Amino acid sequence: MGTSEKNPVLDRGQLSEVTLEDEALMRELVAALIADTQQQLPLLDLAIRSTDLKQCASLAHYCKGACANVGAKAAATVLADLERSAKSGAAEECSRQLATLSFEVERLRAEHTIAIDRPRGFCPVLAIVNDTKL
Repeated sequence: MGTSEKNPVLDRGQLSEVTLEDEALMRELVAALIADTQQQLPLLDLAIRSTDLKQCASLAHYCKGACANVGAKAAATVLADLERSAKSGAAEECSRQLATLSFEVERLRAEHTIAIDRPRGFCPVLAIVNDTKL
């Protein structure tokens, strides 16, 4: 069973709780998380390729906390696995997990674009039927 099957991309309940249901803050927080995590991906890659697994574990731990705090559960799970692999010296496993993390960050970005950037009650099917711009 893959990460996407075990954990939601984004736990909206947790995000809502963290932001006190402030939709603008939800959008900001998730956008900042995505941007920050995407900036960490090349640093993680460099740490893995140079076999600096201590740095990899540290970066993974940092990102894991940020993702877990806002409810990006799938990414947080991959990051926990990446941190554990780095601490155990499993560089090849770290490389595979980094690829999975990239996929999960992309899923989070897509979810953010579709779910959070749309007004409450927005229905893409009705928008198409009613010729509303998406």
